[in-house]
Amino acid sequence: MTGEKRNRVIASAALCLYLLATPSGAQEMLRGVDLAQPAYSQAELTREAIEAILKGKASGDARIDLSGKSLNGLDLSGLDLSDVNLHAARLVRTRLVGAKLDHAILDQAWLLEADLSHASLVHAHLFSAQMQRVRADEADFSRARVTGDLTGASLRGAKFVQADLSSDMKNQSMGLMRIVLSTANAEGADFTAANLSHADLRFLHAARANFSGAALEDADASGADFAGAKWEGARAMDLDLDQARIDESAKLALKDAKNLDRARTR
Repeated sequence: MTGEKRNRVIASAALCLYLLATPSGAQEMLRGVDLAQPAYSQAELTREAIEAILKGKASGDARIDLSGKSLNGLDLSGLDLSDVNLHAARLVRTRLVGAKLDHAILDQAWLLEADLSHASLVHAHLFSAQMQRVRADEADFSRARVTGDLTGASLRGAKFVQADLSSDMKNQSMGLMRIVLSTANAEGADFTAANLSHADLRFLHAARANFSGAALEDADASGADFAGAKWEGARAMDLDLDQARIDESAKLALKDAKNLDRARTR
């Protein structure tokens, strides 16, 4: 067995043990929630009704409030939802392809398996958002604030430029509030100057992603794939790279990482 093949076997075994022995973040957050109930499976408004609300907003009016609304399964693709308050809104499997959500409030929103492909969420606020298995390929989260659960998300080519994805250290009574990108696919994503300190990056697929100037202190990237990633100017103090895949040339930039000697190099 070649060294590379042996490393792959070890990483696969580690992933299996992790999934079997440890409840995933998604499972913990969803425990006790019945996604079959109408609040998470039906919509109380139609696309046409939402379009009418958006059209009726005059310049200078207060922010449109759709907080707590059930908008599950709707096709809201292409709509301009900038500045809209969607706090705790339920958008399970909702299509938001190409939608504009700049400066929108999505704190505690439910976006399970929603489609945000090519959507713009510049300066959006997504604190404790449930985004497991969301599809957000080529979406733009630049300068957004995100501490949500994106376990298993598809984020290929997404932009997180200058986004704040760091943990919330102010109030830890309910545990560490941080972004979870475990098992997500962020191939080719742009994390330039993003704050990922304390982030859960376990088994993240981030081949050819750009982490230039990013803050990754104390993040857990065990088993992640960073083949071909860019690290110029990244801050990686205590970034856990146990069994992570990195380029040999990246070792200098990642010299302050934890378990660098246990990373798989190519």
